[in-house]
Amino acid sequence: MPLFKLIYRTKYIGKENVPADGAYILASNHCHATDPILIGIGLKREIHFMAKEELFKNKFVNWFIRKLGAFPVDRGKADTGSIRHFEEVLNEGSLIGIFIEGTRSKDGEFLPPKNGCSLIAWDTKAAVIPICHTKIGKRVWLHYGKPLSMEDLGFDKGGAREFRNASRIIMDHIKALRAEDQAAYEAKKNG
Repeated sequence: MPLFKLIYRTKYIGKENVPADGAYILASNHCHATDPILIGIGLKREIHFMAKEELFKNKFVNWFIRKLGAFPVDRGKADTGSIRHFEEVLNEGSLIGIFIEGTRSKDGEFLPPKNGCSLIAWDTKAAVIPICHTKIGKRVWLHYGKPLSMEDLGFDKGGAREFRNASRIIMDHIKALRAEDQAAYEAKKNG
């Protein structure tokens, strides 16, 4: 932990928004391979992350990321087995982490959100905590937002349209966290 904090000079904001217990979905943008580690270091709870199944082909990487609580998901199709696994983890009262864009952004800009997060939220009724990862100046800022309830996500009856809408709402909250952090940085720099 100290090594990662030193290398990435991470600033954590809003950690108090992640409750000490209970089932929650952490939904983050994805900029770097170390994002799961940096997000986890900021909290005192274990997080079970979805990770692309290709990462599990290397024996060492497989062992390492499983120790970090990762579970493989096939991004090329609707992987119902992985979704059921994460629903079980949530039903046990744990945290799961999902990179809502489905892949890493090469330039740090936001990518369109995928619907897996909102589908799991609907099925489990777990609140979603948006997280924004941003490189500002020479530091990595990780901002944990306030939990979003089913009502906040606009759910009524479920279905494809509501899943897409909920995914956009989550992404809008992630974008708002970045805007807040950039404004705070600029205010501090100029004031």
